[in-house]
Amino acid sequence: MSQRKHLHSIHVDHNKHTPNCATEVMPIPDFVRISMSQHIGAPCTPVVKKGDYVKVGQLLGDSDAFVSAPIYSGVSGTVTGIETDRSGNGGSEKVVVIETDKKQEISESIAVPSPKDHKEFVEQVRRSGAVGLGGAAFPTHVKFAPSNLDEVDTLIINGAECEPFITSDHRTMLEDTQDVIDGLVLTAKFLGVKKTYIGIENNKPDAIEKFRTMLSEQKIDNVEVVELRSRYPQGAERVMIYEVTGRVMDAGVLPAQLGVILSNVTTTAFLGQFFRTGMPLINKRITVDGSAVATPKNVLVPIGTKISDVIEFCGGYKEEPKKLIMGGPMMGRAIYSDQMSIVKNNNAILAFGEKEAFLPQETACINCGRCHFACPFELMPTEYYDAYKRRDAKKLEELKVNQCMECGSCSYVCPARRPLSFVNKLSKAYLKEVADSGK
Repeated sequence: MSQRKHLHSIHVDHNKHTPNCATEVMPIPDFVRISMSQHIGAPCTPVVKKGDYVKVGQLLGDSDAFVSAPIYSGVSGTVTGIETDRSGNGGSEKVVVIETDKKQEISESIAVPSPKDHKEFVEQVRRSGAVGLGGAAFPTHVKFAPSNLDEVDTLIINGAECEPFITSDHRTMLEDTQDVIDGLVLTAKFLGVKKTYIGIENNKPDAIEKFRTMLSEQKIDNVEVVELRSRYPQGAERVMIYEVTGRVMDAGVLPAQLGVILSNVTTTAFLGQFFRTGMPLINKRITVDGSAVATPKNVLVPIGTKISDVIEFCGGYKEEPKKLIMGGPMMGRAIYSDQMSIVKNNNAILAFGEKEAFLPQETACINCGRCHFACPFELMPTEYYDAYKRRDAKKLEELKVNQCMECGSCSYVCPARRPLSFVNKLSKAYLKEVADSGK
C-alpha cells in the first residue's frame, strides 16, 4: 500500500475493557421479541401467526422489496402474538413474540447452499438474512449486486472497530478467523474481484498477526492485511476506502462506483458460517459495557432477546443507568428502555451511570477551529451551526453540509460542548424538507 496523506481524525479514549473476554453464550431467554424492521429498506411482513410453533432457523418475516432482508427465529417455541412496538428511532414496528421451550429444535428448512454463479450467490446471501452487522444494517445482497459489477476490482473487509468500548468485531476476528477467511474468499470469488484487503486498526495486533499467519499457512496470496492507525473514525466507509485504496468517495457516491465493495468483518464471518451450515442469521455477538454494568462481557445472544435479560446475564446494573446506547458512544443510538430487544445490527449495549451520561452545559463558541481540524473531510461545523440557526438553506448547500457523515468528531473535540454533529444532522434534514417543498 503506497504512502499517502491521511484524512483528519481524532484520538478518543478507547475504553475497551473486554478485548480479552472470550464470548459467552447466553442461555435461551423465556421470551423473545423479534422485530420485523431490522434493516435499511422495507420492513418484513410476518409469515407466522399467533399459536404457531416455530423452530430455530424458521422464517418469521419477509418482503417482496429488493432492499429488504428476511428475518428468522433463533429459538424454538410458540408464537404468542404479533404486536406493535415503539422502535428505537421513535416510529413503530411489528414484532413477533415467541415463548421459548428451550428445546432449540432445528427447522427442516435448513439446507447448505451451493451457488454456481454470481446470481445464485446473491440469492443465497439474501436468503441468509445478512445485513451490515457493523451497525449500518444495509442488506448485504443489495451491496453484492451493483449494476457495474464488471468495474468492481476490490473487496475490503472492515475490521477497524474504532468506536470506544466495542470489542465484538475484535472477538469475531480472534474466535471466528476461519469463518472470516472462508467468507471473504467466497465473496471475492463470486464478485470476481482481483484484490481483497482486511483493514484492522493497530490496537488489535493479535488479530492482525492471526490473519497474516492463517492466510500464509493456507497460501492465500491475494488477500492483504492492512494495519491501520488507531484513530477515529477509521472504520467509517468513506474513510476506510480512502485509507486502504486512496480512492476518494463523496457523499451520495456508492463504493461500487469507485470499484470497491466494503463488508464488515462480522458480516463476512457470518457468510462463512452460512455457506458452511445453511443456518441463517439468528444470533448476534455483542459487547455489553459501561459504568452501570456489573460485569462487562462479550455475549452471543438470540436476536430478539430483551436488553434487560442481556444485562441480567452480565450481573445486572451496579448503579442506576442514566443512559442506554445501542452501539458505540460516538455514532450509536440512545434508547428509551431496556425492554427493547437485540436486532441484527447491534454490536454493543452500553449502560452509563449519571457521571458519564450527562454532558457539561453548552457555552459560546471560542472560534478555536478544532471541529474543522477534526473533520475527516475538512468541513466547517461552526458555519453549519450558524446557518442552521438562520435557516439559511442556500448557505448550507454552499458549505456542503450533506458531505457530513455524522461521525461526531466535531462534537467530541468542541471545548464549548456544542452539539455540532447533531445540528449537522438537523441541517441535512432541513435541506431535504426545503427540497421536498419546492421552495
